[in-house]
Amino acid sequence: MWSKPFSLLTLFSALSPLAAGYANPEACTGTCTNSHDPSIIRRSSDGKYFKFATGGLIQIHTAPDISGPWTFACTMLNTAAKVQKGSNAGTDLWAPDVSLVDGTYYVYYSVSSFGSQVSGIGLATSPDMSCGSFNDRGSAGVSSVAGKPYNAIDANLFKDGSTYRLNFGSFWHDIYQVQMKSPPTGVASGSTSVNIAYTPTDGSPEEGAYMVKYGNYYYLFFSWGSCCGYDKTRPAAGKEYKIKVCRSSSATGGFVSHIITLHFTRGKTDIIQVDKSGASCTSGGGTIVLESHDRVYGPGGQSVYNDPKNGWVLVYHYVDTSIGYADGDKRFGWNKINWSSGWPVV
Repeated sequence: MWSKPFSLLTLFSALSPLAAGYANPEACTGTCTNSHDPSIIRRSSDGKYFKFATGGLIQIHTAPDISGPWTFACTMLNTAAKVQKGSNAGTDLWAPDVSLVDGTYYVYYSVSSFGSQVSGIGLATSPDMSCGSFNDRGSAGVSSVAGKPYNAIDANLFKDGSTYRLNFGSFWHDIYQVQMKSPPTGVASGSTSVNIAYTPTDGSPEEGAYMVKYGNYYYLFFSWGSCCGYDKTRPAAGKEYKIKVCRSSSATGGFVSHIITLHFTRGKTDIIQVDKSGASCTSGGGTIVLESHDRVYGPGGQSVYNDPKNGWVLVYHYVDTSIGYADGDKRFGWNKINWSSGWPVV
């Protein structure tokens, strides 16, 4: 027994801003479904927002604002992709990642089959993202076959100073990184892939890496858990998709999570000491940024965008349990990021 009643106010103050729980997704109008693995960017010439999503030849929706109204514009490609792997003849493209590189829009895409390690990452470029303008440049130089330590899908381009790096990977040994050429059309000569995040338990369920730099740290976001098919088979509670993050002072490794441990001292005064230590991201580390809550189930497939209107935002897909659990019901979600603690909070 404690010598005096424990102060809940003190506890919640220590955990703030986490104590408030997760915010619900911000407003979305128009076509907010068909948004698996969303990647967004705002075209500076006219302020129009573009959303790229998994499925077919990559779905493109546009809107005047991140909140919508979103309308379907076209598919990124008009014919099968040049990258074709296993049973996927380049007609079911996954996990687009859009960036602006020296005035040209780069979109990396993935080609694979569910549960297969026969995979590859392709690249399409466009001067303005208008329908019909994308040039499929074929392989970005990253692929995998059975027996490799990684699965070559879920690409994310990150510019570290003048150096381009591609983060990628899904299950197996999870998240890898490789240095790219400049401009980043392929892997840099002599560069080898390095493991930067790995969960050695639970079937190694990490994928969808996305890296940003904020302040003095590099933040590696990733999805953890079972992503899909919730209408057919739902995973055990807590094993569904969620978004995690690790951080490092280097873009190439040393990523750790943020762990809060509470110590309670009894006596005349209740004392809470908050210790912060890091678990290695290559040994199962990862701080939860967003997980299932309220009517939000299985959030993931995330990207992070520094929006000119809203500041830093977390973009993701999720299931609204009041609507349905099918993959086609996945909705577009976004939340503003609070960095005040040194870690991203939504």
